[in-house]
This record gives sequence, C-alpha cells and structure tokens, in this order.
Amino acid sequence: MAFIDYYKILGVDKKASQDDIKKAYRKLARKYHPDLNPNDKEANKKFQEINEANEALSDPEKRKKYDEYGEHWKNSDQFEQSRHNQGDPFARSRSRGQGSADFGGGDFSDFFESMFGGGGRSSGRSSMKYKGQDFNASFSISLRDAYTTHKQTLTINDKKIRITIPAGIADEQIIKLKGLGGEGVNGGPAGDLYLTVNVQEDPIFKRLHNDLYLQQDIDLYTAILGGEVMVETLDGKVKLKIPAGTQNGTKVRLKNKGFPLYKKDGEFGNLFITYNVKLPENLTEKQIELFKELQNLS
Repeated sequence: MAFIDYYKILGVDKKASQDDIKKAYRKLARKYHPDLNPNDKEANKKFQEINEANEALSDPEKRKKYDEYGEHWKNSDQFEQSRHNQGDPFARSRSRGQGSADFGGGDFSDFFESMFGGGGRSSGRSSMKYKGQDFNASFSISLRDAYTTHKQTLTINDKKIRITIPAGIADEQIIKLKGLGGEGVNGGPAGDLYLTVNVQEDPIFKRLHNDLYLQQDIDLYTAILGGEVMVETLDGKVKLKIPAGTQNGTKVRLKNKGFPLYKKDGEFGNLFITYNVKLPENLTEKQIELFKELQNLS
C-alpha cells in the first residue's frame, strides 16, 4: 500500500489542532459532496479521500497511530501485540543490515506484508479476519426538516443510501450506519459509515438546544391599545392576544411550541417570542398633530 499523506489531503500542517482539522474537513466535504457534484467521478474520489483522511486525523488516538504507522495505522494494534509476543521483528532485520525500522523503511512495510498477507508471503496470520475501513461523510438539512422525522436518500461512494432522520436531531450530530463502510479483509466484517448531520440556520427561528426564539413585529397602535397578532410556529400559525401597553422587547413563552426532543415522542421545548414595536412611518400632518396633542395631554 502506498503512503497516503492525509495532512496534505486536508490541506493542513502536521501540527494542526483538532479544531483546524475539523474546519478543513467540513470546508472540503461541502465542496466535493456528491450531491453537489453529480456524475463527477473525480469529485467523488476526492470526497472519499477527504473522509478517509478525516477518519484518521479527527480522532486523537487514531491520529497518533497514523503518525507512527502511516498507511498501516489500522493494523497497529495487531502489530504491537505481535511485537509483544514475538519480540521486536525489526531487531533481526537490523542485525542483517537491511535498514532501520523508521517510518517508511523497507522492513516496516515488509513486516506488515508478511503479517497481514501482503506480497505473496506465507504466514499463519495471512488468513486473519479484519474489519473493513470506517467511512465518514456529512450532509446538510434545514432546521424545518430537522423538526420532523423524515427520510433522506444520500449518495455515498457511488451507492444510494436511504436513511430515516429522527425529529429533533442536533447540528453536527453523528449517525452510525453499521456495516456500510469498507469491505472486510479475509472475510472480516465490513466497516461502519458515520454520517455527520449539519443543520442549517433558519432565517426566522433561532434554535438553542430544544428551545426556539422568534422576533415578532407589532405596530405601535396594537402595542398601545392591545389587540391580536398571528405568530408563525414550526407547527403552524397561532393567534396571540397583545395586552394594552405592551412594551418594546416584551418576551412571552409558548410552552411545547419549540423543537422536538430527540427520540422522545410528544416532548417539545418552548418557543420564546420577543415583541418588536414598529413605529409608524410617513405620517400625515393630521397624524403628527394628533401625536402632538397626546404629547401635550401627557
């Protein structure tokens, strides 16, 4: 297996922080996502490489293994166990003058080939079963889509996958699909697919956990005299009574009109509404005179 530089694929330095890696992955995943590049084989290939790189570098433990073992990082546990049971296999190589055990040295690859069945060498371990590679991918949905349980059809590595997204899913929440990753080795189980859900912001509602926040305009006359106003919720419109003398910035709570709780049927957060009193514009001379009279009376 040729060495794959995952840092180069994500466009980050080897000393990059976990946050830098996360930002780089999300940026590239959006750019090369199959849904945005239909029938583009190069983009799909790039998308797969990005996910493979993110799998290795987004997890500190996996990143440590990759930094030490390179393309063989998935088999590092078996390698360490073999070294423990049989002693350092590189010591014998060094005594024969075949080079060092440095990353990228010939003996390093030769050992893995013999250990995991590569290069046509005979080995008792060549028939060992290994789990396939885990895949990572991401996709976006609207806040309103996240409000209800619904199905999505995604294209991952040229395969169409239909999944059910439960209502109330959070931004950057990960869905695990067992067995939809890479094929196993020597009959081993397939890897898993990890999908990161990006919930987009809504132009009207702001979400904080399971609560929703909304700015509602009311005119000056309704604020002073009282009245009614139709307010939009994600569950349809509701009519609210406005008490006389309502001040700008007044907040009200609508219980159970917020966001559904994830996998808890019938449970919802709250909707908080802030009234924004709009002053009248383009007043006529008569209206200005009336306001002056009110000013004098007060």
